[in-house]
Amino acid sequence: QSLESVAVPWVSISLPRLTGNEPLSILPLSSQPEENVGRAHYKLCDRLKLEKKQRRMCRRDPGVAETLMEAISMSALECQYQFRFERWNCTLEGRYRANLLKRGFKETAFLYAVSSAGLTHAMAKACSAGRMERCTCDEAPDLENRKAWQWGGCGDNLKYSNKFVKDFLGKRSNKDLRARVDMHNTNVGMKVIKAGVETTCKCHGVSGSCTVQTCWRQLSPFHEIGKQLKQRYETSLKVGSSTNEATGEGEISQARPQQQQNPSTGPSNDPIPRTTDLLHIEDSPSFCRPSKYSPGTSARKCYKDKNCDAICCGRGHNTQSRVVTRPCQCQVRWCCYVECKQCTQREEVYTCKG
Repeated sequence: QSLESVAVPWVSISLPRLTGNEPLSILPLSSQPEENVGRAHYKLCDRLKLEKKQRRMCRRDPGVAETLMEAISMSALECQYQFRFERWNCTLEGRYRANLLKRGFKETAFLYAVSSAGLTHAMAKACSAGRMERCTCDEAPDLENRKAWQWGGCGDNLKYSNKFVKDFLGKRSNKDLRARVDMHNTNVGMKVIKAGVETTCKCHGVSGSCTVQTCWRQLSPFHEIGKQLKQRYETSLKVGSSTNEATGEGEISQARPQQQQNPSTGPSNDPIPRTTDLLHIEDSPSFCRPSKYSPGTSARKCYKDKNCDAICCGRGHNTQSRVVTRPCQCQVRWCCYVECKQCTQREEVYTCKG
């Protein structure tokens, strides 16, 4: 789903309605007035322009609206971080985002995945942090050696989070290829969150004998989730559609290069790709020049000998020399403050030519 917006930090004053066909997008985070405490979140839920069911889910728990905003902000910032060295640097302002979401690019696939992952992660954390009324800490799973384990701490409640996200996003049409691919990429984000759950334990016992362990489940840091989704973006599979002869329903099948297809047999009927692959249905634009999908790379900062050639698309780059002053040789003085010297140095800044 998409919470439509302007630029980071992900909340705009006026947001189009969620259609169920886009990933979470940006909502500007802004402090809300404290009047009407207890129902202040109603205004924020209304501001998000949610669908009827989503607005009802938002209003029934005061923590949901804040968690939605946190998820959107976290997802946008992570997207920008992961693509900071790329031609497409996750610029989502205005028409760029809307036009991207109408297509089936690799970038669209990443937006769906990182959005659902962000909402799943934020909701699970909100439960364990006590910010929600309808959920608390994770419940103890079935552990093999229960005598040696004692469930404790406050685990991130992924079970509740998964259920909430699925209910919130709702079921979407499965009749066309684009809808199935979007749903698949949304599910990939949730699966990556689940795969990153780790059990953290603390020992108890005489002299640290660890006769009893207090354990709880924690989600991976969201930077790690973003890194994994970026890797899946790099290996995203291009797919087409085929028909299951047994059911008569459409299925997703991996597209083959044109020269490998047998004209006499028709479209490829490869098996459905692995569930953790991101999927796309069309090739991405170059993002080199301004278009309806990105502002291009003119004047973009780059790093010489690292990515200037790729980002500047062969146009070359400008070099600007400047003197900067930064704190240096810092030392802790007594208990309460750090003393630093001011050092100046000359550095070069590289930007792509137009």
